[in-house]
Amino acid sequence: MKSRILIVDDQINAIKVLSSILTQEGYEVFETRDVDSAINILQQNDIDAVITDLKMPGRDGMDFLHHLLKHYPDIPVIFLTAYGTVENAVEAMKMGAYYYFIKPPDFNQLKGILARAVEQRRLKREIELLKRQISRDGYCRIVGNTPQMLRIYETIDAVKDSLSSVMIVGETGTGKELIARSLHYNSKRRHRPFVAVNCAAIPKELLEAELFGYERGAFTGAISKRIGKMEEASDGTLFFDEIGEMELSLQAKILRVLQEREIERLGGNKKIRAGFRLICSTNRNLKEEVRQGRFREDLFYRINVVEIHVPPLRERREDIPLLAVEFLKEFCVREGKEISFTDDAMRALQEYDWPGNVRQLKNAVERAVVLSRSGLITLNDLPEEVQFFKKKRAGRISSSCKTLKELEIQAIRDALRECEGNKSKVARMLGISRKALYKRLKELNISTQGWT
Repeated sequence: MKSRILIVDDQINAIKVLSSILTQEGYEVFETRDVDSAINILQQNDIDAVITDLKMPGRDGMDFLHHLLKHYPDIPVIFLTAYGTVENAVEAMKMGAYYYFIKPPDFNQLKGILARAVEQRRLKREIELLKRQISRDGYCRIVGNTPQMLRIYETIDAVKDSLSSVMIVGETGTGKELIARSLHYNSKRRHRPFVAVNCAAIPKELLEAELFGYERGAFTGAISKRIGKMEEASDGTLFFDEIGEMELSLQAKILRVLQEREIERLGGNKKIRAGFRLICSTNRNLKEEVRQGRFREDLFYRINVVEIHVPPLRERREDIPLLAVEFLKEFCVREGKEISFTDDAMRALQEYDWPGNVRQLKNAVERAVVLSRSGLITLNDLPEEVQFFKKKRAGRISSSCKTLKELEIQAIRDALRECEGNKSKVARMLGISRKALYKRLKELNISTQGWT
């Protein structure tokens, strides 16, 4: 696309000469003889640079510069005038003019200056675009246009700068941490730390030390001082992932920190300010956990000021193609391939229930890209459970053949077989946590004998 240059000069011959030169250079040139007309052109066109006379009847070049700095501060302004003085030049440059030429200019120099001005504006716009993308990746690549997701975006915008705690609720693999990161990176705290703690992944006996930190000699093996996660998150955001896994004794200590806004390292007695904003997530029903006595009621109400419910993928099927294409782009870049989905494969992705949600979908797309030997991802490139579900929906397999529960059992058994019983690999393949896998093995009475 050609760069657009606006020339403003009350001398028609000066306009014609300059316009001809710049047109030959490949620019799209707009011409006008007064400031009011120039403003009208700016309102209707995306102009990349302005070349303007200083002395003109009516509103002069300085008036025009004031208008540009107020309404179009990113557009470079080059003055071209027969009435140049050192004072004019200094005043214009101090105000923000890009360059200042005396008529008649050295046109080769003018072309060079103009090219540099246009390129600088282009780079500035690209940087601003990247900043917005980062801010949206503030929305951290959250993808979705369904009403449920739009409500989540609205909630993020509403509470991003609040000090109130947020609880993000949803099944495993729905992207709860992405929501938490969105809240942080769209907030005023974006330049401060975002510290994530997976309460389900850290052994219970180590979690307290991980959170509070410790002084040297606090316990056997504490050979040096260590800053805890809560202190590390100072003035930023602390994210407790799967807080429902936290022990009751530690819950009481966390509650005290939230009430006092102070922490003490293990083995120390110095009070340290706890200035973090807290965001939590869970795949459990914490109200039921409270009723069962497994989660403190007072802590629940402290951390659940604002609740964001992240729907499972099966409840927002319209977003599946958007997510699949996003993941496809990511893995094609990584693998150096150019691949697209066939219509049949995309329909299969959209029809499948995805028990592991977005994480499982991403895993399936990655697998398909890695294994693909052509420029297309077909139904046969998708995981067996997706293929089977598609064929069953299409009526090629009798509806009385297997129930949904049996399909899940079959999918887990197939994964166990493919991964030779390695449960960590099975969990990754299915897009669920290792703990969730063990739970399903127990609930579905699936024996791992023979694969372990």
